[in-house]
Amino acid sequence: MSSLVYGLLTSLIVTFIATPYVKKLAVKIGAVDAPDQRKVHKRIMPRLGGLAIYIGYLVSFFLFVPYEKTEEMLGIFVGGTIIMLTGMLDDKFQLSPKWKLLGQLVGTAVVVIPFGLKIGIVHLPYNGYIDFSSGWLAWLAIPITIFWIVGVTNAINLIDGLDGLSAGVSGIAVGTMAVVALIMGYSGAGAYYNDVATYCFVLLGAILGFLYFNFHPAKIFMGDTGSLFLGFNLAALSIMGFKEALFVSFIIPIVVLGVPLWDTFFAIVRRIVNNKPISAPDKGHLHHCLLNMGLSHRATVLTIYAISIFFGTIAIVLSKTTQLWTTIILIAILLFAVHIGTEIVGLVGRRYRPLINAYRRLKIKYTERRSH
Repeated sequence: MSSLVYGLLTSLIVTFIATPYVKKLAVKIGAVDAPDQRKVHKRIMPRLGGLAIYIGYLVSFFLFVPYEKTEEMLGIFVGGTIIMLTGMLDDKFQLSPKWKLLGQLVGTAVVVIPFGLKIGIVHLPYNGYIDFSSGWLAWLAIPITIFWIVGVTNAINLIDGLDGLSAGVSGIAVGTMAVVALIMGYSGAGAYYNDVATYCFVLLGAILGFLYFNFHPAKIFMGDTGSLFLGFNLAALSIMGFKEALFVSFIIPIVVLGVPLWDTFFAIVRRIVNNKPISAPDKGHLHHCLLNMGLSHRATVLTIYAISIFFGTIAIVLSKTTQLWTTIILIAILLFAVHIGTEIVGLVGRRYRPLINAYRRLKIKYTERRSH
């Protein structure tokens, strides 16, 4: 337990001290973010804050994370460093999407997977299982792992649109993973999950140390240096923590990362519905929708924090659930809440409200029958 606390405090303090210096460096080298019609901020902001997160993480990683026990930990560190450098180059030189994608593929396919991190065994109900660690399924595990890591990495990058939003959501997700890993570790699953928890606490401390400077009104943005680095780590940790999971808990990583995945999924749907390229930027993301509903900048961020905590709580409950039907009911409730939320805030569009409109029609018919 001491390594968890010391790891968190060390990364928090180092990041807190490093952030003002990184801010000066960002301004000096021109790694700044100018406002435009799609962005919310109104003045030029330094955006290299992810480097401060990385510095705090780096120091605490080598002091407290038992990376020598498993190649996977070292693989996440090396791959994350490549991703961080890719983000730094983008913050300075505005790389094209294909070059950013190349950096992500190198960090994932060339580093993380050869270090042994990929989807393993999925235990199905009634003593069945799918083994992605051997045979022809081992080849299928590679593209699935790449798709998951690259997808989550970019999902975190997409929600980085308001002060403290991406850092806070990432912190809640990391904290949730730490709790679930500790539950698995204490339940007799082995020291492996305690090591995963230690890594999570180290990363969480770095996020919290930076969030002090990043929460509204922000003094510095994390930039792609931070959002890509955190997204990569969240994706890799979700595989490491649940790569030999029961079927009922296999969906836990998806629930933990519910907010960015929800926003990204409906961003794709929205662009398809509106006949726009999937990669085309717009102002229809979750935070944009909440702002359009009249919420302030800070209230929007806190609302999304609350949604993230809701997802995290469901994930923790799922990790303790042993009954398949309980899991199915929880997931059904979660999916219903997500869809209703999507219609209320207008993530796909203001006219896309099938469930709400169906309810209104039923209410009108019921009222008419009562009146007769």
